[in-house]
Amino acid sequence: MMSSDRPGKPDAAPRRRMQRDERHHQLLQVSWGLIREEGTDALSLGRLAERAGVTKPVVYDHFGTRNGLLAALYQEFDVRQTKVMDAALAASDPTLPGKAGAIASSYVECVLTQGREIPGVIAALVGSPELGEIKRDYQSVFIEKCRRLLTPFIGHGTIGQASLWAMLGAADALSNAAAAGEITPEQAKDELYQTIVGMVERAGRV
Repeated sequence: MMSSDRPGKPDAAPRRRMQRDERHHQLLQVSWGLIREEGTDALSLGRLAERAGVTKPVVYDHFGTRNGLLAALYQEFDVRQTKVMDAALAASDPTLPGKAGAIASSYVECVLTQGREIPGVIAALVGSPELGEIKRDYQSVFIEKCRRLLTPFIGHGTIGQASLWAMLGAADALSNAAAAGEITPEQAKDELYQTIVGMVERAGRV
């Protein structure tokens, strides 16, 4: 008869509970994956909870609503884009070609990194007045950054607000076309570079 005090199989190590910021990051990454595989329309808080292996209250606690989740995804994309662009600008030549090239390359690369997911998120943002305002706020910050970076290259002129918004529209259109495979990444970067340089040169002639 076996002794009752014989050591048995050791218990499995308990799973470490994620900290709130770790869980938040995990849920965002699962959301991106869900959008990539099934499209933005498939993204819901319930579906996210199922995919992430957590209860619905956990997801609701982090995002509140689907709009809150979409806003968080766009915010994460914007933070990533800002970091990439700042690094590219810091490493670029202090010339118009250097700065224009850094802006164009980093903008396109960020959209390509996120693949086809970010256009769907942006489309969902535009469909909501609340989220549309969030998107415009981030766009305004980007536009002002470009104005500050490019103004030293135009002498005594100024870059008009309409021109900056047109540049941003071109950046989005070209990046999305590259992500969809309609043009190559290099074509998108080169065209955006030419757009930025042309905008600055026109401003200097006014």
